[in-house]
Amino acid sequence: MSTAQCHCGAVSVAVSAPITDVNVCHCQACQRRTGAPFGMIAWVAADAVTVTGMTSAWTRTAASGRGFTSRFCPICGSNILFEAPLKPGVIGIAAGAFADPDFPPPVRSVWEEHRHPWVMLPDGAAQFPQGRPVLPHKVNP
Repeated sequence: MSTAQCHCGAVSVAVSAPITDVNVCHCQACQRRTGAPFGMIAWVAADAVTVTGMTSAWTRTAASGRGFTSRFCPICGSNILFEAPLKPGVIGIAAGAFADPDFPPPVRSVWEEHRHPWVMLPDGAAQFPQGRPVLPHKVNP
């Protein structure tokens, strides 16, 4: 079991399945959301996720025209959970919220057209100039 939490600890997320689907996103919305050159999200089947604590939500319109919902701690403001219509039945969890140096590396990098040139990716990570093609979600590839 892996556990993530917000900065103040009021929201925690327990994951009972292996984490295998990790994305790095270089879009400008993720850069602004994180205050970093990219966002990194682990996508996990919703039935393997248990959230403790209250979250607030904000939905923005992504470049695809679909909504993208960020859930965050109303106390400290940490972004911790994400929902996207392209991934029904799946919840995104901010990778940094696990605070685990052994966390799995990203398997996919999207919105490469906005990637800072000094950001290096692991060998074998799939790279897409914009969003990835719509594919069926695989929780345990």
